[in-house]
Amino acid sequence: MTMSYSKNPNLPKVRADAVKMVRSGCSTREVARHFGYTHSAVVKWCQKVPLNTYQYRIIQTESSRPKHHPKELNEKIVEQILEYRYNTGRGADFIHFLLKRDGVDVSLSSVKRTLSRHGLTKYSRWKKWHQYSPRPLPELPGLLVEADTIHDGYVDHQLYIYTLLDVHSRWAYAQPTIRISAAGSAQFVLKAKTIAPFSFQTIQTDHGQEFSKWFTKKLTEQDVAHRHSRVRTPNDNAHLERFNRTIQEECICRLPRKLAVWRREIPSYLNYYNTERPHMGIDWLTPAEKLAKVVPSY
Repeated sequence: MTMSYSKNPNLPKVRADAVKMVRSGCSTREVARHFGYTHSAVVKWCQKVPLNTYQYRIIQTESSRPKHHPKELNEKIVEQILEYRYNTGRGADFIHFLLKRDGVDVSLSSVKRTLSRHGLTKYSRWKKWHQYSPRPLPELPGLLVEADTIHDGYVDHQLYIYTLLDVHSRWAYAQPTIRISAAGSAQFVLKAKTIAPFSFQTIQTDHGQEFSKWFTKKLTEQDVAHRHSRVRTPNDNAHLERFNRTIQEECICRLPRKLAVWRREIPSYLNYYNTERPHMGIDWLTPAEKLAKVVPSY
């Protein structure tokens, strides 16, 4: 396999040796035959080294990237794009609308590329690119379990509630705490795993710091997969978000803000939620009745 011209590490030295031979008295055609290159190539190499330069000089490989594109934007259009950007501070879509209004025929992608080349885009190159595994269908209990946290209180007196809900059966579990962390999140999910009448296969959470890589590692060790919902898309956890609202409206709002009280009252509410309260989303069944159809021992 031959090496690419622009990637061959020996070419800079070959060019320098060719120029050295020409300066020592050999003709450019002789040097071209010696190295196996065209006569015009050797002439161009010699032109890159001034005649009064007799020292050995390596000629680096230049980029083969074209200096211009046959369909590149007119300089006046580029200047107009930049002017709109500086004057309005708006994004590519808004600038594209202004250009169209002025009768300038330019595509939206061209406006975006122009802003990007001049470093005027708002997207940070340090921003993490998220990749999401396929969302499992909740056809059975435990295939997709959503987890989240509820924050309640002021800076000097914060209380949190870990929440978890099985999308198939709507079976829910919650645990109050005074602080959240990746370790606490893992302990909460693993405790819920021992209490639930079904096994957990996939836990879905948002990108909160309490659901970091360490949290993923601990769940993986217990053969439980962890996937994140899409950034700034709370609807991905819509079932759990609705449960969070329900537990706050039906339970938390009537309790004093004391951890001991929450730890005593929340389990009672969960028992009511899972065994007595009918749910419209599962045909007015309770989670216990829904589970009884697929988990006979429940």
